Order: sequence, then structure tokens, then C-alpha cells
Amino acid sequence: MSRRLLPILKVLGMVIAVFGLSMLLPLFISWAIQDQAQEAYDEAVLITLAVGVTCWLLSARSKMELKAQDGYLLVVLIWTITPLLAALPLMIYLPDLSITDAYFEAMSGLTTTGATVLSDLDHLPPSINVWRAQLHLMGGMGVIVLVVAVLPMLGIGGRQMLKAETPGPMKDTKLTPRMQETAKGLWLVYLLATLACFLLFRYFGMSWLDALIHAFSVMGLGGFSSHDASFGYFDSVPLELVAEGFALLAGMNFATHFLALRQKSLHPYKVDPEVRWFLGIVLGSCLLLAMYLWARDIYLDFPSALRYATFNTISMATSLGLANADFNLWPYFASLWLLFLCSFSTSAGSTGGGIKMMRAILLYKQVFREIKKALHPRAELPIRLGDTVVPNRIMYAVLAFAFVYMVSVVSLSLLLILSGLDVFTAFSAIVACVNNTGPGLGQVGPATTYAVLNDFQTWVCTFAMLLGRLELFTLLVVLSPHFWRK
Repeated sequence: MSRRLLPILKVLGMVIAVFGLSMLLPLFISWAIQDQAQEAYDEAVLITLAVGVTCWLLSARSKMELKAQDGYLLVVLIWTITPLLAALPLMIYLPDLSITDAYFEAMSGLTTTGATVLSDLDHLPPSINVWRAQLHLMGGMGVIVLVVAVLPMLGIGGRQMLKAETPGPMKDTKLTPRMQETAKGLWLVYLLATLACFLLFRYFGMSWLDALIHAFSVMGLGGFSSHDASFGYFDSVPLELVAEGFALLAGMNFATHFLALRQKSLHPYKVDPEVRWFLGIVLGSCLLLAMYLWARDIYLDFPSALRYATFNTISMATSLGLANADFNLWPYFASLWLLFLCSFSTSAGSTGGGIKMMRAILLYKQVFREIKKALHPRAELPIRLGDTVVPNRIMYAVLAFAFVYMVSVVSLSLLLILSGLDVFTAFSAIVACVNNTGPGLGQVGPATTYAVLNDFQTWVCTFAMLLGRLELFTLLVVLSPHFWRK
């Protein structure tokens, strides 16, 4: 074994072992309520722990530190191997579920996409639905950040992993002097918000299992539900308001939440340039679509139009993916607008997907800078975010990201079309998967599942979910030939 791989294998083994221990929650629930899925977790836990311990033992004597390059490889390995292990309970309990579909379901959970191939969710063992939603909870802020928070042993080289995993400005911002404290702070905010969401769901009428499942889904912005009718199963305005509020919180930068709590002030929200844009665009779209649906007589009265437009707009814009109506049946403008919003609305450092609002703001400002420079070629026109001047190297990186994003969506859509899928379904499926949103349009709308896809199409969508969750470049760096040269 190459010595270069030993420190990667060592950390990978610890991550897998911790991941195996995370299965104890659904195992305990299965045991407590006797839902017949306990044996599936028994086997899955033992296999996962065996894999993790074996990896660690093979590299236990390694004293080498992780380099930045190793961080990228480790992140990709974790996000490709853990879904395979996460799929074990599903494959063991549902023997007819293919490896392709089980891996897709697990990848969808961990990447907080929420696209599913399963149906008859209402009759699945509750612990299976808990495990699916728990994947959202862990994937929401990243398995790696979780492990950094609970395993001090990852202090060596941990920063390289955190930088490869976390999106946007969090890469270069030290919220606390030590990275481990930063990870703990972010997870504390995340878990407190999840607990509050769970308690409110329970208070307004959900069973404790439904409250747990949907709190995990909402805070992870994932979208897995325990019901085939998704959030429409509950038909409750108070529950919808709770989900909307916490989805908006999860769609903001958790670093901003952390600073607001630490400073006991709302000032961090005022100076965060993404917050105004995020809330303005999302809430403005809610009103716009409500008026549009009412004018088109989709709903008979404006309050009904506002209710369904608001829930589904917030859900799609934040890449949550839960639904209380089949917006696939809405006029094309409304459903396509929802798909457009999920591409950019959420903030950097949130649990959402897409290119992130920060990059969208910079792209918007770059367009107007180019227009002004056409009129005044010699003018110096810096781009500012608040009082900060954005360096050109950042702008070049954002432009490169936008180009790769566009090429990825087009290329993967063409692959699905080549495989026989219709254009509308293919494009919406890729947009939904790359942006980690879940439901698309056409054959993969909110009232259907991704089970309509063949194996090749399912693997394309699985790759799209991973590509989007790692924000394109982390995965592409590892796939490039240059990465493997000495």
C-alpha cells in the first residue's frame, strides 16, 4: 500500500466507524417499537464497524499528516463509500431493492437531495424512514464536520478536509481560533435548531416519529418524508408554517446563525449580504406565484393560492423538496420558476444546494460591471459586497464555477436524453439532482418517484447528486489526471 494513502485510510476508517455508530439510533427505535427491521440494523452496524476498524488498523501506525491534496481525495472517498454502507439497512430489509436503487436512495439521503425510488412509505418500518431522514441530518452539515467535532484525533489535517467539504466563504473564515471549536459551534446551532423544529412539529400535532423524521429533513433541507403524500399528508397550516420558518433558517449561512448567537445580536444578519437577497427573492416569489396561480384560477381564493405557493416556493427555493401540492400540474411558468429558484437561492454555508446566493450576487454585479466598462473602458469599477472589495481572483473563480455548473447540467441532461428520457423530465431531473433539491418535473415530479428511471439513468442522477453536494470542483479535482501525477 502506498504510504501516501495511509493517513487517508486512517481517517477514513474513523469516519466509517463513527458512521456505523450512527445506525444505533434507528436500531434502538426498531427494537423499542418492534417494527421487524432490527436484524437489518444488526447486520449493517456490524459490517460498517468491521470496515471502519479494518481500515484504521491497516494504517494505525501512520504518523504522516494530511496534505491539502489528501483532503480532496478523502472527502470524495467518504462521500462515495458512506452511501454504500448507508444502503445496507435498505438492501437487507428490502431484498428486492437493487444495489443501484439502494445506492441512489442512500446518496440522495446523505447529499440532502431527497429524491427517492421508494414508494408505499407509509407502510415501511418507522425505523427505516428515521434512518433515511437521519442521513439528511448528517449530510446537512457534512459527515466530515461532524467527525471533526467529535473526534479530536482529526485535528491533524482536519482543516484540509473541512476546507474541501464546506462551501463558500466558510472556507476562508475562522469563526473561532480552532477549527474543532468552529465545527462544534456550527453543529451546536444546527442541533439546537433541529430540536426546536422537532418540538414544534410535535406540539402542532405530528406523532413523535413523524416529528423526528421531518425535523431531520427540514433542517438538512433534504425532503425525505414518511408518507407518499409528502407534507400534504398532514394538511395543516401550523405545521406548514413551522416547516417554512425552519427551511428559511436552514437556507441561511449557519456561520451567521453562530455569530448571532455568540454575540446575542441580530447584527450579523444585517451585515450578511446574502440574507437580504435570499429573503427578498424567496418571499417575493411566494407573493408573485400566489397572485399568478390565483389569476389563472388554479386556486379559487387568494388565501389558498398564497398557502400552497408559499410552502412549495420556500421548499423548492431552499432545496428542501417537500411538497403539499403537486406543482407539476401547475402552469409551466410556475413550476419552472420553482426549478429556477433552487439553482441559486440558498446561502453559502447553509445546508441547501445550488450555486449559492453569494455567487449569484457576484455574477449579477459582474454583468453590470461589464456593461459599465463597455461605456467607460478605462474606468476602475471594483465589485463590492457591503464594504468589502471582491478581488478579481474571486470573480474568476465564480465565473469558472458558473461555467462548469452550466456545462454539467447540459451534459448530464443530454446523457439522460440520449438514454431515451424525454427532454422535460431529463432536464428537470438533472437540475433537481445537481442542486440537491429532489423532486423535478415531468415523470419525476413531486407526486412520483425516480423509480421510473432505468439503471443507467439512475447512476447519472446519482453522479449529479454527488457532483452538486461537493460543489463541482472537489469531485472534478480528484477526477482530473493532474491530481494523480506526482
